[in-house]
Amino acid sequence: MRRIKMVLRLLIVSILALILHYALPQHDVVQVVGVSEPRQDFGPVNRWFFAQADSGSATFANRDVKLIRTEKKETFLLGFIPRDSTEIMVYRNEDTGLIWPPYFKFDSENLQTAALSSTNNGEWAVITHYGWRIPFFSIFPNAVSIRTVEGPDVTIIPWFNIGFFIFAAFCFGMVRAMWRQFRERSVDPLLDSAGDHLDVAQAEIAERRSGVRNWLNSWRAKDKRR
Repeated sequence: MRRIKMVLRLLIVSILALILHYALPQHDVVQVVGVSEPRQDFGPVNRWFFAQADSGSATFANRDVKLIRTEKKETFLLGFIPRDSTEIMVYRNEDTGLIWPPYFKFDSENLQTAALSSTNNGEWAVITHYGWRIPFFSIFPNAVSIRTVEGPDVTIIPWFNIGFFIFAAFCFGMVRAMWRQFRERSVDPLLDSAGDHLDVAQAEIAERRSGVRNWLNSWRAKDKRR
């Protein structure tokens, strides 16, 4: 039973970690090398990783998807330590609107123009995005914002993620403390009362069994005397 509980807890933690890794904002230092807007056909797997058509546009089985093509600065330790090398990274640029995750993005056209301007000027930029890049399924992270920086060695501190995890830890501690108080005041007394009633019932059953056994023994003693 303990192993089953441990497996379930690990499974829940893993699912939450994947959801947070997908939905929380990430920051990449990049050089934009081009933008494009190819027609994208959505399959049963990758359609779940695309947001929606631009606000005010109709939704079809396939549509044009804005892409931002970049050379990204490689890093260690979730982006905290930069490396000297770069890698290719492609981002999609879609409005999220009011759907999950709640970025409330409605300005994909403006973001595409800013990316094109960065391309023409050869500037380094920081792209904030969410999601994963999975080439096999044609899945791209969704760019949320872009801003120019002085160079590739800029340090990005994920203040939102830090604040989110502090807030989440605080909420978890509060909920755990409230549950412990509720358990001590309500659940544990009920369990103790149920245990006491069970002990009384078991004692009564044992007493009745003892009475029946004594009665049977008395008849056996009479039979022996005969």
